[in-house]
Amino acid sequence: MSSLMLGVGASHSTLMNTHWHEVAGQEPAQRFRQGLSDARDRLAAADPDAVIVIGSNHFRGMFLDLMPAITIGVGECVGAGEAGTPAGPLPVDTDLARHVTSSLLREEFDAAFSLRLQVDHGITHSLQHLLPELDVPILPVVLNMFAPPLPSLRRCWALGQALARAVGSDGAGKRVAVIASGGLSHRLPWPKWFATFSDDDRFLVEAWVHGRHSWQEYEVRRREIIRAAEPDINEEFDRRFLALLTGGRLAELTGYDNDRVEAEAGNGGQEIRSWLTMAAAIGPSRGTTLAYAPIPEWLTGMAVALVEPDHGRSSELEGLA
Repeated sequence: MSSLMLGVGASHSTLMNTHWHEVAGQEPAQRFRQGLSDARDRLAAADPDAVIVIGSNHFRGMFLDLMPAITIGVGECVGAGEAGTPAGPLPVDTDLARHVTSSLLREEFDAAFSLRLQVDHGITHSLQHLLPELDVPILPVVLNMFAPPLPSLRRCWALGQALARAVGSDGAGKRVAVIASGGLSHRLPWPKWFATFSDDDRFLVEAWVHGRHSWQEYEVRRREIIRAAEPDINEEFDRRFLALLTGGRLAELTGYDNDRVEAEAGNGGQEIRSWLTMAAAIGPSRGTTLAYAPIPEWLTGMAVALVEPDHGRSSELEGLA
């Protein structure tokens, strides 16, 4: 049987790629970047045979013409390459991906699958900084975190548990790591698709509906809208989240509904779903926060953390679904 041996949670921001010069001399940004470097080294030392990457979609791979709650890449996976993130083909462990997809369906998770999945920085930013050589096959799992209705936090936790069971039943003897990409608290100047109040709102929804074959045409104005946004970071929420994660108690947040997440952590804070799914997959665990820095220039509470199985602990989370 294969086993999950390490989890990494890492915030993402394409502004780190495109506007690093604005913060290069600031200690918080340096601290976050060092955290990524430390996590990269720890992941390399673990020497996984495959890495499950759980992240979001920012309407450069999936669009409102069809928006699954859960999508697994089982064949070709292509990075969109926006803002200097990895572009083109990414290595995929297709055997593991097919097994996981079949296993999830047996457990009544109606996950979509793709033989040609395009992913954006919701997946590729973490690969760029944690697996820079792109030399380990991945299993990409894309969760809908921005187009309501969203899967509940409780459902994402159950998904992580189901992923763990799937990996443990594949019979391949692989060592598998899990990367969670996204969050923590931040607010993007994005409307809900059914409630537009400005020209910018209407432009964005148009891009999200019609951009499947022309998303690049919308990029310049999209970036201008993002760059004009005011930061909205809840450092108290972020630090509490990390304390729960490192203490193996993150399941306590599964009682939050989507409105409460947005109220406390912003609409971008919905990306904590990737971290919950990762933590549930690792199971009873202890973690370490490698870095946390609220970086207003990137609009986001930026964190990096490690989660490792603690087989000596019984899980108070057992039975959540």
